[in-house]
Amino acid sequence: QVQLVESGGGLVQAGGSLRLSCAASRGTFSTYAMAWFRQAPGKEREFVAGISGGGVGTYYADSVKGRFTISRDNAKITLYLQMNNLKPEDTAVYYCAVCRKPFLFYTPNYHATNEYDYWGQGTQVTVSS
Repeated sequence: QVQLVESGGGLVQAGGSLRLSCAASRGTFSTYAMAWFRQAPGKEREFVAGISGGGVGTYYADSVKGRFTISRDNAKITLYLQMNNLKPEDTAVYYCAVCRKPFLFYTPNYHATNEYDYWGQGTQVTVSS
């Protein structure tokens, strides 16, 4: 079992920045694919960004490309999401997720929530205009 705890959410003005963190409870974290998803009120949970087990491959939703950066520190077993130039439409609860398939991002299904085995509790990000 892997436990995930997100932090770093908050209220920020449009154009501002936030850095989300997701601390994992297990050392085998380094072999797993990880991702950030978000869910706005009344909408389905959507893929935001993903990173391969070794951290070499990164993947982004079109809506955040060029503004968000996903990274991981396997020594600290922590996942990050640096969010710059935030927009009101980025307002959502952000979740980190872990998939035990190390090659998830070589498949077309990496954006599907049912591919992920473990989820954090979420952290709220609110961007004011």
